[in-house]
Amino acid sequence: MFNKNIKLVLAALVIGAAVWQFIETNIGNGIMLILLSLIFVFLYFKNEIILLAFLRLRKQDFPGAKKWLDKIKNPSAALVPKQEGYYNYLNGLMISQTNMVEAEKYFKKAEKLGLNMSADMAMTKLNLAGIAMTKNRKREAEQLMGEAKKLDKHNMLDDQIKMMKQQMKKMGQPRQQFGKGGRGGRRF
Repeated sequence: MFNKNIKLVLAALVIGAAVWQFIETNIGNGIMLILLSLIFVFLYFKNEIILLAFLRLRKQDFPGAKKWLDKIKNPSAALVPKQEGYYNYLNGLMISQTNMVEAEKYFKKAEKLGLNMSADMAMTKLNLAGIAMTKNRKREAEQLMGEAKKLDKHNMLDDQIKMMKQQMKKMGQPRQQFGKGGRGGRRF
């Protein structure tokens, strides 16, 4: 994996070589080098490691995706802010399976850095709402669920939001005790 600035330098060098090929009347070589430089520009905006981690997640291979993400040693230097947001989002998704406190840190960082797609941001807010609900922060959970509902333009998260609202209603109800009844006596 290259640093984000090295990708731009490589793209500029390849474009310079393409111009030189055009001057030498090697048009085919110049076109090929321009196409090659477009790959470096694409990889500047879409990090290759994050793309490979997404492919692993689509196959439900959490350990494989984690292995790819662990290859990014310094996310703030290697990634642009939106990519760093996705890096934190993916780490939050994987860690939420085991450690909610750590996952909350990753999701908040992803929310702060921002994500390109509103559906991903809605999923981040919904995960944060679930974490807030488990920590008995009902008001924060309701606010985050409302934000998630607004961001979910294609209603892909409707079922999850309804389910979380039902769980929140159950949280507010007093728990009913079953078992021995009465004043210490037996019932026959």
